Amino acid sequence: MRDEVFITAAVTGAGDTAGRSDKVPVTPEAIADAAIEAAEAGAAIVHIHVRDPETGEAARDPALFREVVARIRASDADPVLNLTAGMGGDLVLGGVETPLPPGPGTDLAGATERLAHVAELRPEICTFDCGSMNFAAGGDYVMTNTPAMLRAMARQIQVLGVRPELEVFDFGHLVMVKDLIREGLINEPVLIQLCMGIPYGAPDDPLTLMALVNGLPPGAVFSAFSIGRQQLPYVALAAIAGGNVRVGLEDNLWLGKGRLATNAELVERARTILEAMGARILAPDEVRDRLALQAR
Repeated sequence: MRDEVFITAAVTGAGDTAGRSDKVPVTPEAIADAAIEAAEAGAAIVHIHVRDPETGEAARDPALFREVVARIRASDADPVLNLTAGMGGDLVLGGVETPLPPGPGTDLAGATERLAHVAELRPEICTFDCGSMNFAAGGDYVMTNTPAMLRAMARQIQVLGVRPELEVFDFGHLVMVKDLIREGLINEPVLIQLCMGIPYGAPDDPLTLMALVNGLPPGAVFSAFSIGRQQLPYVALAAIAGGNVRVGLEDNLWLGKGRLATNAELVERARTILEAMGARILAPDEVRDRLALQAR
């Protein structure tokens, strides 16, 4: 078990959750406020998506990221900023008999466009999905990240001086991670997020988690999380496995049965669990030092 742990708060995500909980932040102001509150509750890192303020749907408009980041940086909280770079890889096939042309919801962009907000705002971390997969329990949606696209994005992130958080959803993604490291496209320390329990990726049972942990590159710093009702149990499990933790409304809407959560409440609950286990919660500057981040 790790005796010093950092908490990441994923405060809104890109999923269809805003209609299921009024706690999910949608506007740039609400997303920034949620990130600040999560940081004040103990999250060293805040992971940021943005949404269309009118519809609540996922967006990747740099202007929306710009407003969120400006509000967080103007606060006294000073969390490590982790912006998503996962948008722009959404492929929705037209159907089982007519897969082409792609259907509504498809959003495929080039490497440079997918990283436009990262290049402008220079967060300390950006996420980096390490492969393609059939994502979620139905339909024709594919999270699309080809090897060529990933290599191109890795080169650009490296030049920007941003630390990629390598999102691993299944075992094959670890193969891609090791290829990128071997090719010199990922700088040390390597930061990995194990994303568990997402259909159709790696299931969130303990044996699968430990198989992934045992397959990590030597010296990698990692976090692990699961979704839904397994999010809070995974706080303890990730620390026991030697990792750090992630909570937040991107992955889970509930604090308990029948009780919708806020991001700050999920961070507070994670902190309570970890401190009861004897772990010390790392502050943002300690994380910056351990991950060799370039503060902005």
